[in-house]
Amino acid sequence: MQPLRAIKAIDKQSVHQICSGQVVLSLATAVKELVENSIDAGASNVDVKLKDSGIELVEVSDNGKGVEEQNFEGLTLKHHTSKLRDFSDLIHVETFGFRGEALSSLCALSDLSVVTCHESAQIGARLVYDHNGHLTQRVPHPRQHGTTVTLQKLFSTLPVRHKEFQRNIKKEYSKMIFVLQSYCIISTGVRITCTNQTGQGKRTTVLCTSGSNSMRDNIGAVFGPKQLQSLIPFQQISPGESIKEDYGLGEVDVPKDLFVIDGFVSQADHGVGRSATDRQFFFINKRPCDPVKASKLVNEVYHMYNRHQYPFVALNITVASDCVDVNVTPDKRQILLQEEKLLLAILKSSLMAMFETGVNKISLNHITPAITNLCRPTETSAGSEDREIGSVSEALPDDEPPKTSINLARLKEAFSNHQVPGIGSKQSSHKAACSGSSQKKMFSFVSCSKKMTDIMRPPLKSSPSFAAILHENNSESGLHPSIYETDVKAETISEPVDEKFWSYKPLVPETKSEQHQDRISSPEAKRARYESEPLAQNCLVDSKNKNASTQLDSPVSIQKNTVLLQFSLQELSKRMQRLQAQKKENHEQELKYRRFRAKINPGENQSAEDELKKEISKDMFKDMEIIGQFNLGFIITKLKSDLFIIDQHATDEKYNFEMLQKNTVLKGQRLIAPQSLHLPAISETVLMENLEIFRKNGFDFLVDEDAQVMERVKLVSLPTSKNWTFGPSDIEELIFMLSDSPGIMCRPSRVRQMFASRACRKSVMVGTALNTSEMKKLVLHMGEIEQPWNCPHGRPTMRHLANLDMVS
Repeated sequence: MQPLRAIKAIDKQSVHQICSGQVVLSLATAVKELVENSIDAGASNVDVKLKDSGIELVEVSDNGKGVEEQNFEGLTLKHHTSKLRDFSDLIHVETFGFRGEALSSLCALSDLSVVTCHESAQIGARLVYDHNGHLTQRVPHPRQHGTTVTLQKLFSTLPVRHKEFQRNIKKEYSKMIFVLQSYCIISTGVRITCTNQTGQGKRTTVLCTSGSNSMRDNIGAVFGPKQLQSLIPFQQISPGESIKEDYGLGEVDVPKDLFVIDGFVSQADHGVGRSATDRQFFFINKRPCDPVKASKLVNEVYHMYNRHQYPFVALNITVASDCVDVNVTPDKRQILLQEEKLLLAILKSSLMAMFETGVNKISLNHITPAITNLCRPTETSAGSEDREIGSVSEALPDDEPPKTSINLARLKEAFSNHQVPGIGSKQSSHKAACSGSSQKKMFSFVSCSKKMTDIMRPPLKSSPSFAAILHENNSESGLHPSIYETDVKAETISEPVDEKFWSYKPLVPETKSEQHQDRISSPEAKRARYESEPLAQNCLVDSKNKNASTQLDSPVSIQKNTVLLQFSLQELSKRMQRLQAQKKENHEQELKYRRFRAKINPGENQSAEDELKKEISKDMFKDMEIIGQFNLGFIITKLKSDLFIIDQHATDEKYNFEMLQKNTVLKGQRLIAPQSLHLPAISETVLMENLEIFRKNGFDFLVDEDAQVMERVKLVSLPTSKNWTFGPSDIEELIFMLSDSPGIMCRPSRVRQMFASRACRKSVMVGTALNTSEMKKLVLHMGEIEQPWNCPHGRPTMRHLANLDMVS
């Protein structure tokens, strides 16, 4: 046992390093803190320079007031600030920074130096600080009024974070640009520029505003004039009584002017929104923040009018400083508000009023596909095919027989009790599979392996047979059970099968004359005779008697013998108790060792998929043994002691879809003249870094790196494929996806829809009989794809049926 250690204070240097890592978490946080310091200093021009996306260098320069000489020592010390004197000042703080932690933390995480010149000084000074924030070097340095802060080798003092930072630099860079965009939008009267230099290459401009006093102009400078065309100014109105009641504000007396909201939101017209929430900016008292409830509400209201897209949002909420708490998280992005419900009510009322004014307007520039499709010939879509395949029991026209409803839960029960799903000759099996549309819907099971007999046992009276399941399902669907009873009997009277199986035989043997009469009678007469005889008169005998006939003698010739049986209720009771105890023990064992617990139920799809991901690896599919095809739509496989059911159409569709995703190179159609896209600088950068991915998707561009921002990339070729056409919105979606996953092959959502439709049409359909090799091929394909558990339209491909070791 280790001796108890005394509780002591952590030394100041360790405290400094530990806490600094919690203040500055990313490149975005580092740049944000420096930009906020520049704006707080009254700068009208802020210049952000990066080298290798921030790995080597981050430099922020401004033309603000500068730092006075008397503050050089305390500039980078922990909790040293000029914004606050005591805690009460926090209520009235109006600057971005107030805690005095940013520069101190940056000293601990990087090599920091400052060049500054106060507005009252004649010459500037260059200051160098160590990792503890202490001034180590001070030399005169020429500079105009303002301050320049330089960070080198960010996170180099934290080896793990530094390595992770370098590995994910493109993601870090994209997040930094998003944060910087929010300051570009809200900082009216301030010109913000951001440039990046890769290696020894040319420095490229990433962001640039003009220093306008209008938020609208700043939005246009960051996102281009095209974004401005879809924006409408926010018009604030008081919430109605119904909305007040929704938020519990009926009797609350709140000042009407507590919140003042201004800004811009995109129109709710289809086609003018965004495919993601990548352009949504919220501010409280001009401080960028992340109000989760307000953001969720804006998107929900927008989806009431445009359910497939997301709005552009830039809203500034002005509220009294004593109603806000900004000191919640280190990055100050989470803010607490008083009367938040009133704010939500105002937002909802105002947005609904703004969007409803344009509901009945029809823009000729945005004709919906539903209108244009009226002029085209109709064709079956992938969705309709999937509905036809995926539905089990649907309403059909009067001239078609109803579809059979198969209860997979009962099927699983039958499998777990090893019921024999009808054993007959090849002729009868073939007849059941190929005898027309009504017969195709019938219950059928085609055995594809002689080893099928190794996992089947004689039917148990206590468990439902396949015929019983079929009878029950067809009774519910309205289909007359006599059709299936006839087919079961037809299979029963077929030629003898393997000696491990059982067949029906009458109690009393027939005479020779009756056998002769049966041989010369017509099949129709025999069938009518079998249907008229009660099945209860049959009993089970060993099928080694190959000359056994299924004809019944007339009731008159039956000789009944009375046999006395010994019976004891006490013995029966003891046997029942033993059986119940054994059943309980088996059940407990099954619960303890069972790997697959989810049932075949739509409500448990996610649980079933998680179990399959955990228990089934890609190399296991090649070891699966094909048992047979069920209902001409499902493949039954066996892996060790587990039985699985595989949807033949869904699994083939998923394989074809992933192959199309991986290998298809869409052909582009060149435009008559290059088209300007007016993309923001960061979007242009992402596009130029991933040109090959765009080319595989059928887009081609003319790139001029020396041109002005938003004019460096022009579209020269668009992908086309039959009736599918694509445009700039697909390019923007690709850019957004590549910002999160740079260099990874991806497709726009409309391209994926096209591939899903094609994959569905070329896949094996339900109702197609497959041989063993064809089924094995489909199963092997599941081990060759990334996500084999669901088809592109959401149908599950595979489910667990039963574990044979757990069946009593």
